[in-house]
Amino acid sequence: MSKRNSLKKTQRKKLRKRKRTKKLRNPLPSTAKTCSIIRAVRTCTTVETKKLAAEQCYIPKRLIHTWTGHNKPVNAIRFFPGTGHLLLSASSDKTVKLWNVDGDRHCLRTYMGHQEAVRDIHFTSDGTRFLSASYDKHVKLWDTETGQCIARFSSGKVPLCARFHPDNPNEFLAGQNNKKVVQWDVRQNKLALEYDEHLGPVNTVTFIDGNKKFVSTSDDKKMFIWEYGLPVVIKHIAEPDMHSMPAVAVHPSGKFYVGQSQDNQILVFTAINRYKLNRKKRFIGHLSAGYACELGFSPDGRYLMSGDAEGRLFFWDWKSQKIFKKMKCHDQVTIGCAWHPLDPSRVVTCSWDGTIKYWD
Repeated sequence: MSKRNSLKKTQRKKLRKRKRTKKLRNPLPSTAKTCSIIRAVRTCTTVETKKLAAEQCYIPKRLIHTWTGHNKPVNAIRFFPGTGHLLLSASSDKTVKLWNVDGDRHCLRTYMGHQEAVRDIHFTSDGTRFLSASYDKHVKLWDTETGQCIARFSSGKVPLCARFHPDNPNEFLAGQNNKKVVQWDVRQNKLALEYDEHLGPVNTVTFIDGNKKFVSTSDDKKMFIWEYGLPVVIKHIAEPDMHSMPAVAVHPSGKFYVGQSQDNQILVFTAINRYKLNRKKRFIGHLSAGYACELGFSPDGRYLMSGDAEGRLFFWDWKSQKIFKKMKCHDQVTIGCAWHPLDPSRVVTCSWDGTIKYWD
């Protein structure tokens, strides 16, 4: 009996070894590859990332890659927070896609679930989750790694923009076409607050002043400053010559924010204390009337960039307000642009021609 038992044990060991070798030989499935790439965030400390952000940035000169996975206009693009090794894109084809920026630059995952075009997307500060706002009247919360839809939020109106609170991933704001900004609690899937003062659809929501306040812009040609958590306007910015501003961006210093005005100019506002329009500083030369062309800053704050209606990308010097460079990027309107958070000379653009382009 003892000999038989010993033979059985040796046979079991051999079978285990064979199984192990088979597992090692088998390639990783696509889901495992995606998860490993998402987890493999560049091993940079906070000190190193600050040093990289402080480096002098350069204007890109050439096209290095084109992503062509969407079959309809691409409405928004977002780099993975802090590292930029992944890129998220939202399209009118009802999908959101995750792209690998480094290496083979292929599509890692497609997030499907919306019934209409996806208008806006936004990552949490750690990139583990993101929001997608669609014309199907839903904001959806997704797990970046697994691709699972964690929660759905709807007030019965169309969300035009969605933004997580930078310090609290359990709350987000959504600007809607019913003239309201709504605040959602993710944990309870509950509408926590309504900010109701605008007279037209709310196009943008942007946090300023240490994330204690936020700016909202609307088709009513007004800009409101709100205290987060208090549905009372603390500052009205409305001038007779002002136009609506469907895109807003904050300067890396946090002292200023800019708005894409519909009269083909970019206006500058102070983001601390008095929150007023800086009439001495403005950026002109591009054609953005009728389009919500997104704005972007270089990480060092030296350059401001914007797309325009003719498929071009403009770069301005922040101090002199002069056009530093303009280049033809797309066949249709360049609706989105983003500067890589770590590579000082790399920029991504997207267009209604369905392409996303990577420049260096």
